[in-house]
Amino acid sequence: MSATASTLVALTFLWAGMVLAISFIEAPLKFRAPGVTIPIGLGIGRMVFRALNTVEVVLALVILACLLREGPGVFAATALGVALASLACQLLLVNPVLKRRSNAVLSGVRPADAPRSRTHYWYVGFELLKVVALVVGGIGVLAH
Repeated sequence: MSATASTLVALTFLWAGMVLAISFIEAPLKFRAPGVTIPIGLGIGRMVFRALNTVEVVLALVILACLLREGPGVFAATALGVALASLACQLLLVNPVLKRRSNAVLSGVRPADAPRSRTHYWYVGFELLKVVALVVGGIGVLAH
């Protein structure tokens, strides 16, 4: 296996692990911790997800460079393309809506106990799609 393919596999599984740890373990648990109010949880979540999204963009760019340098086959490239597209949808379409809502809660314009936004379901859906695509793409690169 070439150095580029090895890098591609490592970064793909690193990215999947980060999303699983933060989106599916840390994020839901923080709101169950004693003393964590909705505004505090939102503030923490915004910081954590801003950091995650920054790292995701860097990983996505390096993965894209690896894909362009050494094509791992159509199957793996398509799966990784789905992961990259999922991230783009989150950053460009979903995050702005979530940010407006959290700004409203944090500024007191919207009550913290208002009904939950359905936009979170879109975010979670893209997270699930992204993780599956990353795992499938990583396996595809290994199998190539």
